[in-house]
Amino acid sequence: MDEFIIELEGLTKKYGDFVAVDHLDLSIHKGEIFGLLGPNGAGKSTTILMMLGLTEPTSGNVSVCGISSTVHPIEVKRRVGYLPDDVGFYDQLSGRENLLYTARLNRLSWKEAERRVDDLLARVGLQEASGKKAGKYSRGMRQRLGLADVLVKNPEVIILDEPTLGIDPIGVKEFLELIVALSREEQITVLLSSHHLHQVQQVCDRVGIFVAGKLLAQGNISELSRTLFSDKEPYVIEVGLDFSTAEGMNAMEAVKSHLLGLEGIASVRVDKGRLSIGSTSDMTAEVARILVNAGFGLKYLNTKEYGLDDIYTKYFEGGEVYGKTA
Repeated sequence: MDEFIIELEGLTKKYGDFVAVDHLDLSIHKGEIFGLLGPNGAGKSTTILMMLGLTEPTSGNVSVCGISSTVHPIEVKRRVGYLPDDVGFYDQLSGRENLLYTARLNRLSWKEAERRVDDLLARVGLQEASGKKAGKYSRGMRQRLGLADVLVKNPEVIILDEPTLGIDPIGVKEFLELIVALSREEQITVLLSSHHLHQVQQVCDRVGIFVAGKLLAQGNISELSRTLFSDKEPYVIEVGLDFSTAEGMNAMEAVKSHLLGLEGIASVRVDKGRLSIGSTSDMTAEVARILVNAGFGLKYLNTKEYGLDDIYTKYFEGGEVYGKTA
């Protein structure tokens, strides 16, 4: 994934004195699933509108598929599919009829439109409900129909703005799995805008944390973890030990010194029968070997890598250090 398909440089949008998006720099690779994560009002939707050429930036540049969204917005729209949080359909028409209408608007021949629409209905799991009126579809079914709708024109990029709002947990799981399959199998680039941390962590290759119009950080979970929880200890190994004798405690001091001497071990904390080890990489196997060789019984051994919820919380708890909340 060396080719950038979305490039934002110094992108800024002001409404009077209010800065909705503040000098945003962002590059997204072809075929990547990128999560734009931030609270409501952070500027995510405004950024998307500028990408689509639906609103002009105050300053900066936005390029999608190598095309300026400001100069050639129609060309960008031909290559990009956009799924908002609430999709509008003609409720009196069936799901299939709605998609056929979209296909004809995109200048597909009638024969090609029918073939494409039927393939997509099967792909998103709506084949059996294709003749049902869209007004009778559930929220999850409408989002699936919306995904099929943006795929009709065979886009290079799909932008999803809070696509899982109001969908039940099983529907969310199925929808996200569908997004991943589309991206992997057809090399479609996906920009997923959301404030649902767990969903973003499930499917995204990289994440950008967006707060008050600013991109505070971007990278995969491991990179963000190392940046925030330091180069020191992005991994924590927790061990339950069986040592109650004085000899056991003395042996523990020796083991602690041994562990601290290893490259990659940043800290070792002992609290009664519990051992907590901070490390820069996953040292679980080495730690287990050392403890067993020292004669300790292992009651449990867990490895924790900081997740997106930890990272997100860390940015917000810093206030002026990490950025302002929206």
